[in-house]
Amino acid sequence: QVQLVESGGGLVQAGGSLRLSCAASGPAFSIRSMGWFRQAPDKEREFVAAINWSGGRTDYADSVKGRFTISRDNAGNTVYLQMDSLKPEDTAVYYCAATKIRTGMSRYTGMYDYWGQGTQVTVSS
Repeated sequence: QVQLVESGGGLVQAGGSLRLSCAASGPAFSIRSMGWFRQAPDKEREFVAAINWSGGRTDYADSVKGRFTISRDNAGNTVYLQMDSLKPEDTAVYYCAATKIRTGMSRYTGMYDYWGQGTQVTVSS
């Protein structure tokens, strides 16, 4: 069973930066694709970024492209989301997610089998 624990959220002013971390425990982290999603109040959970298991490929939502960077440390079983130039519309609970083993990265929540509990990011104007 895979367990995911996010950290690094908080309150930041617009234009600022935060770095989210997602620590994974359980088998085969290095052969699972990972994703970050977010959910604002009264909105659907939406895709933010994804990375394949080798870290060689990434994907980003248009709304964060050029501002956010996803990366992973397979030796440390951790995936990161560096968020720069934050905007008030980035305010949400951010979740990391893991796929089954040897599954490609995806923008769809249904492709991820394991989810963290989420970390709140609030960007003030």
